[in-house]
Amino acid sequence: MQFTAKQISEFINGAIEGDANVKVGELSKIENGKEGSLCFLSNPKYENYLYTTDASVVIVGQDFLPSQPVSSTLIKVADPYSAFSLLLEKYNEAVNLANVQSGIEQPCFIHPTAKIGKDVFIAAFSYISEKAEIGDNSKINAQVYLGADAKIGENCVIFPGVKIYNKCIVGNRVTIHSNAVIGSDGFGFAPQADGTYSKIAQIGNVIIEDDVEVGSNTTIDRATMGSTFIRKGVKLDNLIQIAHNVDVGEHSVVAAQTGISGSTKLGEKSVIGGQVGIAGHLSLAKGTQIGAQAGINFSTAEENKQWHGSPAQPLRDWMRASVIFKQLPAIEKRIASLEAMISDLKTIIEQNSTISK
Repeated sequence: MQFTAKQISEFINGAIEGDANVKVGELSKIENGKEGSLCFLSNPKYENYLYTTDASVVIVGQDFLPSQPVSSTLIKVADPYSAFSLLLEKYNEAVNLANVQSGIEQPCFIHPTAKIGKDVFIAAFSYISEKAEIGDNSKINAQVYLGADAKIGENCVIFPGVKIYNKCIVGNRVTIHSNAVIGSDGFGFAPQADGTYSKIAQIGNVIIEDDVEVGSNTTIDRATMGSTFIRKGVKLDNLIQIAHNVDVGEHSVVAAQTGISGSTKLGEKSVIGGQVGIAGHLSLAKGTQIGAQAGINFSTAEENKQWHGSPAQPLRDWMRASVIFKQLPAIEKRIASLEAMISDLKTIIEQNSTISK
């Protein structure tokens, strides 16, 4: 299927510079663009590719002014990244429609008491437990486990190998990628007098609200009591650990290898970088931004503040400290030199004092 630059510009509300009738049939990165493809330029670091790419159409910012001749047709929009993301979404939808899966494959197990909605797809080797529920138009891929009384909403996509434990609830339009585990036991053990540990029963669940995406191999522990919450619109990367009774605020984004300890509350619209560690029983303000590899062991009250480092500190303080840290070897040499000078002066003073006597 091909579209003209004019058709694309109308869809993303852009202005054309170049041949409005040129046709494209695929999407590509700007550095790999070829004739008949469409790509975008958002990051200035990639501008040089614009002058060498063979892509037929490139989406750019509405204020962009090329510094060299451009052979591609340009579509100027307010936000090139968002416009291209929209096209990617529509392309993906078209591909999925062309490869629609429906019905129930065999072998799989569906308990007689389970409730299956309309137009649901369940792939082979999946296990749907008693009183589990799957909403209309949801897709359950191979080797998925859905525990007793667990619920999946409408228009969800559950990729192969996902495990959703008993009583956990998944909202509408949720995507959970392969091998994620939803509702495993929280890490709760009581120390005993003899130095051993006794397991604390984890009787709560996990509630994932609408429009959430969970990455591969991410684990979300069930609450000890009550619920662990992943609120509406949250996006979780791969390889994330979310502990029992955590509450991740609406429309927050968490990058890979982050760990959030038990009972911590993350404010809405927060942005958490990769490999961040957050201690338990904390409350982080709305819009909190935490840089990669930071360690948070305190609650925050100021909204939309940036934190970096371990232990974390405000961004400006961290930047100053980073500059000083890089200079430590030179500072050490200067201190050693000053100490030597002081020692020499002390010796001279002592010698003069002896002579004067």
